[in-house]
Parts: sequence; C-alpha cells; structure tokens
Amino acid sequence: MAFVPQLQKVEVIEASPDRLDVRGALTFATARLAYEAGLRTLRRNGSSNTPLQVDCAGVTASDSAGLAVLLELLAAGTRHGRAVRFSNLPDGIRAAAQISDVSALLET
Repeated sequence: MAFVPQLQKVEVIEASPDRLDVRGALTFATARLAYEAGLRTLRRNGSSNTPLQVDCAGVTASDSAGLAVLLELLAAGTRHGRAVRFSNLPDGIRAAAQISDVSALLET
C-alpha cells in the first residue's frame, strides 16, 4: 500500500481591516500562501494606530514553518508601520517559539 500525503489547506480571512482569521494547517505546505495573504492585508490597509490582530483559533495543524510565517508577518508589519498581534496560538507554535527563544516576540 502506497503512502498518499494529505493535502493541507489554509485560509487567511480578512475579517476586518484590523483582523485576520487563520484557519486550517499552518505548515511547510501552506506557509507561502498564508504569508502572502497576510502581506496583502498589510499592504492594502497600510499603517494604522490599531494593531493587526491575527487570530489563530482556527489553526488545525502547525509546525516550525507556521512559526516562521508569524515572525515574518511581525517583520512585515514593522516595514508597513503597523503592529501585529497574535491570539489563540496553537501549542505547536508556542513550543517551537519557546525552543527558538522567540516567545517574547509573539506575546507583545
């Protein structure tokens, strides 16, 4: 019997100009798509005194690439003059952040 990998999907939904909802897998397979969707929102809505809230409650799977996406969104927010905040981080991303000594960046 052959191994058939499961297709992973991610949705990054602009719930408002100040909030993104992430749903599905935030993994190596979906990282580029998730990052590009977040970057589009930052570009479209520009700088703001209101932080962009990224809600990860709908994330069903995550790995170190998911952590990389969130860190890149922080950097992109800085470049675009907008703070980025995260809520409902999955345990896998929290663990990867702790091991990588970047937890404080996600908690700001």
